[in-house]
Amino acid sequence: MFDCSEEIWALTKQLVRIESIVNEGGEKVMSQGLYTLISSYPYFQQKTEQVIYQQTEDDDQERYNVIAFVKGTKSPSNKTVLLMGHIDTVGIDDFNLKDLALDPDALAQGLKQEDLPEVVKDHLESGEFEFGRGVLDMKSGISSHLYLLKYYSEHPDELEGNLMVVFECDEEDGSHGILSALKELKRLRDLHGFDYVAAINADFVSPRYNGDQNRYIYKGTVGKLLPSFFITGSETHVGSCFEGIDPNFIAAHLTRQISYNPALCNEAFGETTVPPVSLKQMDLKPTYTVQTALSAYVYFNFFIHSWSPKEVLERLKVEAETAFSTALKEFKQHYVTFSEVSGEPMNDITWEPRVMTYEDMHTILLNEHGELYTSHMETFKEKLMLQTDLDTRMFAARVVEEAWKWMPDKNPAIIMFYSSLYSPRIEVTGKNEKEQNLLDALDAAVETIQPSYPHPIVTKNFFPYISDMSFVALSDDAQEISAVSMNNPGWGTKHYVDYEAIRTINVPIINIGPYGYDAHKQYERMERNFSLNIVPNLTNQVLKSLIG
Repeated sequence: MFDCSEEIWALTKQLVRIESIVNEGGEKVMSQGLYTLISSYPYFQQKTEQVIYQQTEDDDQERYNVIAFVKGTKSPSNKTVLLMGHIDTVGIDDFNLKDLALDPDALAQGLKQEDLPEVVKDHLESGEFEFGRGVLDMKSGISSHLYLLKYYSEHPDELEGNLMVVFECDEEDGSHGILSALKELKRLRDLHGFDYVAAINADFVSPRYNGDQNRYIYKGTVGKLLPSFFITGSETHVGSCFEGIDPNFIAAHLTRQISYNPALCNEAFGETTVPPVSLKQMDLKPTYTVQTALSAYVYFNFFIHSWSPKEVLERLKVEAETAFSTALKEFKQHYVTFSEVSGEPMNDITWEPRVMTYEDMHTILLNEHGELYTSHMETFKEKLMLQTDLDTRMFAARVVEEAWKWMPDKNPAIIMFYSSLYSPRIEVTGKNEKEQNLLDALDAAVETIQPSYPHPIVTKNFFPYISDMSFVALSDDAQEISAVSMNNPGWGTKHYVDYEAIRTINVPIINIGPYGYDAHKQYERMERNFSLNIVPNLTNQVLKSLIG
């Protein structure tokens, strides 16, 4: 085993001290630092073309990926293993000791003077944990990969294949880094004849529940969608509230139907996703008036293991129809009760539950208005693109809102669509030779390393957090993916992903990453032994099985 913990900790501190908060400019500094460091290694001084500084594409930020590779000389082979990791972090505004957030040594001293939660205090006093923004997520993981890159650049004779690192930016937001890297990976594959046989990510892992002592390694990853709902009502003055229906009332029932609903958990291979939960619920009324809103907007986080984007829409349509029916039933009950107590007569309620996808609505409008509609919407989107303060989610909502104005039937409805990036699910089950070789290598590595570590090292099927793992392979077929493009109102203007570029790489991926607590929180911390010692040695064992 490598005795590497102190060297990797020194590297980690060096990287943590470089502020690389996503979308705030520091990612460029971080990538420059990594490029300079790797270029200083003697191997890369001789082979300068094997370290690449790649600017992201279609990005409103200037930032870069760093890609480098060592060609093994033991018995030259095209087999190539990718070591992946992201160089950006979340912000530090949540830190009480904000000025110390990027200095692990000073932060540890500062925290000793703070009133800490008991478990945090115990970890601090144990000396077994290191604190600071990025120590866990995921600069210690980057440092582990750097250590292995440096080692094999000095010992290429120990590799029968090739080792490549991909250090990507913008993982914490829009994944511009890895999506841009796909083109460079394809170029390098075509130029050098690389055969990408496996990828190993080094994102953080944490306990799954209180008291969980397992240290997890993940095969594949969870997928994430952002199903979104534009909800129209029937506007009325609040003094005559039963003459219309408030879309917020329907939205409330929709959220109640979907959020935390166990029926929407996706089980696969004995593992179950957490249920969806609302990330936004609002109406689209621009100012205060005494009229009810014309429309509301809701979107949900939705994790998947085996369901496709198409299947998620189908399932959510059923839930939306149930919510709509419940809302109308309750509306009528309230109306009856009010009529009885007020003595006022009731009007007939003729609304029916109406739920459709954006693709359905678009088809209706094409048939109804043809070129007039499409031309108008193209111009509208062009103007909307000038509003730089609109993210992809609000951009999509405004497109649906505009399209709704063209609908011939303005009765209340729910329009379903996707408003953000789809992070694909990945299954690594041994369904082909590359996957089986990787799984065999992983099993052997755990068996070799486990005696050196006191806590159980456990493999699971799906990395439970959103990561750039999603963008190096696809488990969905083309038809399943088309449900994303056909139902994203910003597709091709505000948002676009070349999913077929992912399919051209299609490399099985696992995650062997640092262990700790409170990533994205002020007490972010990583356990030294697992993160700085076990992770690089596990990774190296997998490497040696595949290309050693």
